[in-house]
Amino acid sequence: MVETQAQEKHDPRVLALKAGLLAVWAAISFGCCFFARELSFMVAGWPFSYWMAAQGAVLGFIAIVVVYATVMRRLAPEDSLESRDAPDA
Repeated sequence: MVETQAQEKHDPRVLALKAGLLAVWAAISFGCCFFARELSFMVAGWPFSYWMAAQGAVLGFIAIVVVYATVMRRLAPEDSLESRDAPDA
């Protein structure tokens, strides 16, 4: 059973960030595969669908991780300080 205090600690900004990044992840993963035939423009001499399959999706996923880490560092610096200041048990 989940404690009510744990549910109350979730910051709405963090939940919105997670929802937004999950939407970007779904667009990269599902959208590019599903609409590959319609995405027929060229990027650096290669079709966009080929570029996304070869390297674009991986770069997109890395960008998602970097954005999440950067925003979380800015949103909750006091959380990381509490864990460092806590006495070892």
